[in-house]
Order: sequence, then C-alpha cells, then structure tokens
Amino acid sequence: MLALGSGGGAGRLTLNGLPVRGAFAIGYVHSVYQAPSAEVFTVEGRRFTMRAIVSTSQGVLDYYAVEGDRTRTRDGLWVLRLAAPASYGELSLLTTSIGRRTLLSGERCLALYPATGAAQVRLAVLLTAEVRGEPCPPPFDRLAPTASLSV
Repeated sequence: MLALGSGGGAGRLTLNGLPVRGAFAIGYVHSVYQAPSAEVFTVEGRRFTMRAIVSTSQGVLDYYAVEGDRTRTRDGLWVLRLAAPASYGELSLLTTSIGRRTLLSGERCLALYPATGAAQVRLAVLLTAEVRGEPCPPPFDRLAPTASLSV
C-alpha cells in the first residue's frame, strides 16, 4: 500500500501532500462512459465527506444509482449532490493509468496512478511540511474548479 505525503509534523493541511482548503475532488475518467468525472469532498478536521459527483456525462450520475439533487453548471457539467453524504477518516483506492485517479484542489492536481499497472493508494488528511501538486492537465483542468463547488 502506498501512503503519499504521510509526514506527521507541523505544516499545512494536505491530502496526501496536496494542500486542501475546505474541499477537494478525486478526478478520474469513468471506465464505462469514458467521461471525465470527479467525486467532490469537504474537509472537516482530519475527516472528509463525499458531497457530490460531477461529470461531463449524465450517464455517470445514473451509474452511481444514489439519491440526490441533479443540476448543470454554466460550463455544462452534470452535478449530483448526494442526499446521504458519506464520511471517511481515510480512503483506500485502487488506481490505474486507465482511470487516471487524480486529486484536485483549487487549480492544483496530484496524480495518484502509476504509469503502468495498478497501485493501492490510501488517502488521508494530514499536516505536512512539504506540499505537492502541479497545475491540472486536461481533462482535469475542466473539473478542478468543481473541487470548491458549493456543496
């Protein structure tokens, strides 16, 4: 298992080294619809809560089969605000170069996937001295603003 940015010292509040300020998203390319999508979370202390799903495809929202309110952004993205948000202290993900799971916070991204094969990644909110991330590449540059979506 890979735990990126797992320093325990004083520093900035980060998710695996990517600075977070109240919200972040996990971006990915949906395997069935081949659509850029993101799961949007809010951060409360060291816990995070999934509040919404955002996608370029309405089919992705149908795929999840969860209750919530659907809207569209001015940019044409589909948003599903969950009726029953889910909270986590940490989250374990399987990542691949096909789905390209990427953390999004503000205009910064941190790729979680390996160049080939698969990797297990544990997400946790920590205080870290060193921060990571880079400007979001396509297709995540379009989804990055949703990380601060008013949920």
